[in-house]
Amino acid sequence: MIMKKLVSFAIGGGAVVAAMAAISLPNVQQSVEAAVPIPLPATNVVVTDGNQVAVFAGGCFWGMEAVFQHIRGVRSVTSGYAGGSAETATYRQVGTGRTGHAEAVRIVYDPSVVTYGELLRIYFSVAHDPTQVNRQGPDVGPDYRSAIFPQNAAQRSVSRRYIALLDESGRFSRPIATRIESGTFYRAEDYHQDFMNRNPRHPYILAHDVEKVEDLRETFPRMFTSTPAA
Repeated sequence: MIMKKLVSFAIGGGAVVAAMAAISLPNVQQSVEAAVPIPLPATNVVVTDGNQVAVFAGGCFWGMEAVFQHIRGVRSVTSGYAGGSAETATYRQVGTGRTGHAEAVRIVYDPSVVTYGELLRIYFSVAHDPTQVNRQGPDVGPDYRSAIFPQNAAQRSVSRRYIALLDESGRFSRPIATRIESGTFYRAEDYHQDFMNRNPRHPYILAHDVEKVEDLRETFPRMFTSTPAA
């Protein structure tokens, strides 16, 4: 179990930051995967009136949340759990890897500003490494798996076709490991919400997530906003 989880289990809440600052993390100097230039999906979800929802899992939700908060058209991003039951949707239980949950983010977005296909593109290109199986960087276990939780049939179809397109494109050195799943999203504990904005100097954030946001700014400058969504 990684140090991030051990500390969170032991102290929880706002005390996580103070404790982590005093701990020497072996992974702090570990490099972050660079953004991979990939095409947009060949098909997209038809634009509808009103805000829409996307749910993605791809490693620690702190970094996923931070990336999608900085996309124009995203109205809110919530960290949570998806794939398991309501009874086991807690950080302590999900961390055992036995609940069926993955750490995930729920993204509310305006489809007239940013499309579902564009969100998928950033998800695969910047937000995480979709070729890793049951892990992201230092975080290991099925709760850190790469998974999409479509909110409707159109999202499911577009996601499935996009994964096939990316595998055929040869842009990644390994097959896409992202799973398309079903499951309810459950909001995580308050101390996980808006984590990077509230804890910009957290060692884990500095080591693994700051560069992802910078990759987003450099790779998709017209989609980037410096003011994060709530």
